[in-house]
Amino acid sequence: MKVKKTTTTHVLEAKEFIRDRRSPTPSNVMTSRVMSHNKAKNTGPEIILRSALWTNGFRGYRLHWKKTPGSPDIVYTIKKVAIFVNGCFWHRCPYCKPHSPQTNTSFWNNKFVANAERDKRKTDQLIQLGWRVITIWECQVKKDLDEQLDKISKIYYE
Repeated sequence: MKVKKTTTTHVLEAKEFIRDRRSPTPSNVMTSRVMSHNKAKNTGPEIILRSALWTNGFRGYRLHWKKTPGSPDIVYTIKKVAIFVNGCFWHRCPYCKPHSPQTNTSFWNNKFVANAERDKRKTDQLIQLGWRVITIWECQVKKDLDEQLDKISKIYYE
């Protein structure tokens, strides 16, 4: 979407939506703009957790390691510890229970169910391969980072 600045107003030009047919065409240009800026990697909570791990001496991790099922956000290969930092909205956090979109509800409900099923499948695959898996939620990083570091420390040193 382009914003043209005129002398008195800002005019939004309509953007041609190129879709892969998995998601519906948005009814609102601004919604599309906001959603297109969501990131899958190196999110805010992920960076905060990695910084805290580094500061507390938990170094030597790999990021988004593709050799493991699900490409966990943080991986300690020697210790076989995989850490997923899940966004509350996209993965449907059981703690803060985020709101659901009010439009295209069947699409979103199907997407959230598929996300949860994929998360469970990847976690189960990792466990079957002998990995210890930790899922940390975005709200937990924001609320009590020290508790999350303790959780990681206990599994790391098992």
